[in-house]
Amino acid sequence: MSENTPLENTKRRPVKGAVKKAVKTAVQKAKQAPNTVTSNRLELLVTVVGRSKAEYYEDLILSFDVNMQVTALASGTANEKMLSLLGLSDNEKSVIFSVIQQEKIPKAVRMLEEKFKTIKGGKGIAYTIPLSSLIGKLIFGFLSNNRTVQEENK
Repeated sequence: MSENTPLENTKRRPVKGAVKKAVKTAVQKAKQAPNTVTSNRLELLVTVVGRSKAEYYEDLILSFDVNMQVTALASGTANEKMLSLLGLSDNEKSVIFSVIQQEKIPKAVRMLEEKFKTIKGGKGIAYTIPLSSLIGKLIFGFLSNNRTVQEENK
């Protein structure tokens, strides 16, 4: 049995050396690769619409590669006297919070503005808030719908 031990050790050493070399090469390539993640900033798109049209606007916003949306129920601030004076009957609202890529905001806002004007009972407001930081590359990859970031970390 003592004769087999030196033979086994000689077989393992080249394998260990090859693995170390492969790992070192992969690390060097990763350091040299350009960081594509930082070029794609994210913002929080906040859209306030009537509750009856919330699902329509959620689907519309999803068409801009939005991976995460949260909808909260809300109510308008006007009292019933003011609503009747203005000819409005419904003050039930929905607030849609969507994480969207910065480069897609102009198209999304233009589309929302057009729909606010043309859809009957589809009035609303929309604005964005820039996100300054996120925790983790995978979370950023998911929120920005950047599949290459997720695949690199597998």
